[in-house]
Amino acid sequence: MKTIEVLGTGCMKCKRLLKNVETAVKETGTEAEIIKVEDINAIMDRGVMLTPALIINGELKVSGRVADVKELSLLLQQ
Repeated sequence: MKTIEVLGTGCMKCKRLLKNVETAVKETGTEAEIIKVEDINAIMDRGVMLTPALIINGELKVSGRVADVKELSLLLQQ
């Protein structure tokens, strides 16, 4: 099972990334726990300076942009 963290304070881009992640998980059939991190201190503790951001299994994969479903599907298969 993968742990996926979507980091962002709740802006539209953050919400779009979360929706794209949920779609990619469903489409790929990936077993995953999706965690939404909105606390700015928790985001900074992870070393992220630009949101939205995506962390998969503790590794920062995307920062400062919204990844599309196709890219996220590829990241989930790694």
